[in-house]
Amino acid sequence: MDAGACLPAASTCALSHSQRCIGRDSRCWTGWTLEAIWCVYECLADACLAPDDQRASPRLHTYIDEEPNTGLPPRYQHVPVAGSKNPEETYLALALEAALLGLGMQRMLPSGLYAQERYCKQEERLISQLQRVEGEAAGGVCARVARALLAGGPASCLGTKLHPRSAPAHTFARFLFLALLPNDPDLAYRVGLRAMRLPMVEEAYALDGGGAAAGGAGAWHTLQHAEQQQAALASALLGAARGTPARLRAALAAAQRHVRSAAQLFRLAQDALRHAAPPDAPYHHRDLLAAAFELGLQVLRMTLSAVNWRRREMVRWLVTCATELGLDALLSIMQNWYELFTPTEATGPVAAAAMSHATALRLGLSFEQQEKLSATARTLALQCAAKDPPGCALSALSVCEGSAGAFEAACAAVGGAAARGALASSQLFAVARYMEQRGQPARAMRLATLAMRNLHLHYNQLFAVARYMEQRGQPARAMRLATLAMRNLHLHYNQDSHPAIADIHWAVALAHSLGRAELQAMLPLLVKNVQCAPVLSDVLRRCCVAAAGCSRARPPPPRPPTPLRPLLEAALRAYASTTHARLAHISPRHYADFVDFLGKARDTFALAHDGPHQFAALLQEIKLKYKGKKKLMFLVKERFG
Repeated sequence: MDAGACLPAASTCALSHSQRCIGRDSRCWTGWTLEAIWCVYECLADACLAPDDQRASPRLHTYIDEEPNTGLPPRYQHVPVAGSKNPEETYLALALEAALLGLGMQRMLPSGLYAQERYCKQEERLISQLQRVEGEAAGGVCARVARALLAGGPASCLGTKLHPRSAPAHTFARFLFLALLPNDPDLAYRVGLRAMRLPMVEEAYALDGGGAAAGGAGAWHTLQHAEQQQAALASALLGAARGTPARLRAALAAAQRHVRSAAQLFRLAQDALRHAAPPDAPYHHRDLLAAAFELGLQVLRMTLSAVNWRRREMVRWLVTCATELGLDALLSIMQNWYELFTPTEATGPVAAAAMSHATALRLGLSFEQQEKLSATARTLALQCAAKDPPGCALSALSVCEGSAGAFEAACAAVGGAAARGALASSQLFAVARYMEQRGQPARAMRLATLAMRNLHLHYNQLFAVARYMEQRGQPARAMRLATLAMRNLHLHYNQDSHPAIADIHWAVALAHSLGRAELQAMLPLLVKNVQCAPVLSDVLRRCCVAAAGCSRARPPPPRPPTPLRPLLEAALRAYASTTHARLAHISPRHYADFVDFLGKARDTFALAHDGPHQFAALLQEIKLKYKGKKKLMFLVKERFG
């Protein structure tokens, strides 16, 4: 086989298909093109196997999708091409050149999850094979191919323009960058900076204002993988730029422009900080440290108004990075906190870290510098307390403790917010406790009074406090609290086992013991908020027994006095409405319970002067309306006639 026939020509490739391509008026490979590139590479590389290689004998060729062998990798040697006048033209150099040119062609991103994942795995395996080719000849081939791809026009993935649906080339570009870096760093950075583009994501951000998208031509299922490879390329560019400010500025600008994922940009900032301040290094690279800080600032701006589960980690990391960079960086993030942090974040981890003793020791600050840093933190705390009193009141007071003037200003801000009702009762109580602990009992009392005014207790809490007051010999206060609880309580017709029923009985008994006026004030609330017939009838019977001064166990109960007539009428209405409500959705297994319910209703109707007639009318009505329920009507007639 003539190896030269497998190589791409100057304008097109012998292995390319005559199909539609991305570049205008040019042809490029589409479909599973990496399989063809793999075949060309294997064909040419096999001619260069070392004679003493254990696998030098004829072997079966593997497909690019197959798992790699776990044995020793093949060892190659350069075998000159027969008939070539160029001594550097070997079959191994031709194999590397063919593979690099094929990988550098601009290709359409395939559609579908499986196709895109398969493309990524094929590219990674082919590049792992190319990494085994070493030597000066390999470096020369990489440089020659890189220059050709940079000037390759629309058919090249490193050309000046990329189609939005072009497959990402960050993995390939990172391999090429690392291969070129030792011998030709300028060319390596030209390749790396050109390959940082991700046009599909950039176009989507330009259209919708910052949301990640999948492109108009179909879903991008491997977007996360592409962003990871883009961040890995940017990390390599930044890490290799230590000591060369021009390259570092170019790499930082490319990362800030092209990396649109906050998570990947944060990962890139962390990598830059590790490169700038390795644990075992005697000094830090301040230029790279500043670049990490700039990336961290961009991350916090991107996530300030968006939900991100790593936001807390990002805030702590930026404070750490600013501390490593120095006093000016700490002052900068506190003075411009509104662009980077929420008020809660600014008065919490940011201000706490800035005012900590460990930060002063880490930076070696003088007394004047410590005072400047603390004053900036207090100014930040006052601004945050004014902007978000509920979230920052307590932390702002804590930050401002060291300065009497700042503490008074913080107290005034908290007091004003409390007077406007901006603070909840729980927050007011917390601030009041803080004031008491700091020797401010008068202010603590004022805040506690405001908290009590704004306090909204649940009815069960009010009942508990009312019982406590009664036990402490304060029946009048207990009655007022019980009345408030009854106003907040609502019992529906089917809540005959509600946990507040015992409290209702206790409250009515308390009102009855205090006198007719208290009972008459309680009964309208009971009639209005309780629609449960058994509860109303039970309360009515207890009141009747208490009014008659006889034992509760003595039948029959006396008729209710005039003050209890509204309660009796409410109980009768509740029984009538509950009867119809239960019959509307009754099932045979509930017939016996319903008959027992009617028995309790008859006993309650008997307390009224014309109660038996009303109960008989109710029975006649249900017999006519629900005569289709023959078994139920038979049980009703058997019990009540």
